[in-house]
Amino acid sequence: MSSFAQNATVILVHGAWADGSCWRNIILPLRREGLKVTCAPIPLTSLTDDIDALQHVLERTSGPGLLVGHAYAGAVIAGAKHDRVKSLAYVAALAPAEGETVADVFYRGKPHPEAPQLQPDAHGLIWMPEGGFAHAVAHKASPDQTAILEAVQRPIAVKCIQEKAPVPAWKTKPSWFLLAEEDRMIAPETQRYMAERMGAKIRAHKVDHTPMHTEPDIVVGAILEAARETLAC
Repeated sequence: MSSFAQNATVILVHGAWADGSCWRNIILPLRREGLKVTCAPIPLTSLTDDIDALQHVLERTSGPGLLVGHAYAGAVIAGAKHDRVKSLAYVAALAPAEGETVADVFYRGKPHPEAPQLQPDAHGLIWMPEGGFAHAVAHKASPDQTAILEAVQRPIAVKCIQEKAPVPAWKTKPSWFLLAEEDRMIAPETQRYMAERMGAKIRAHKVDHTPMHTEPDIVVGAILEAARETLAC
């Protein structure tokens, strides 16, 4: 018997250079706990487009929801507006305040020495350069894992990081923040600054930027904590 409300749903939102498959190690453990789980495919074309895409996924659900965002998707989940969204969970994510851009918070701290140099191409798309996954995005993953991540990456448009964020949902909804203490993409100090500003419940762990790949049990635990407090019967 599930301890969660009827049709309680976790909506997982991927960040830049990824798709919903980045949550492959998270989906089944959550389902085994009695939660419905879906991944929101966002186009990575602009912050507005991505928020709209998430809204469309929310319309397909019927119960109370928990939005989970990784990295860039932190800005996306905060922009979604729906009464059935009960809480937010951030996984090494970005949380711009109203009027800030993703770039404002991403570049707030000093970059890690292994962080990649990111530049848009002629089409305004930012690709992860060779070696970026192995050295910074998922530096604790195996070479095989990072080779696959590099091969299947999806670029993010400059528009996504330059558009000003709307009033964020974390102003009114309870939030959790998995702080990646060994992150080489988003400075841990920046993560703490954002999490404290949000008033989030902070859970700090010695994980890299993509713990969904390298420490999935920690990610599952953080999500379940939020779900048990906000999606219970």
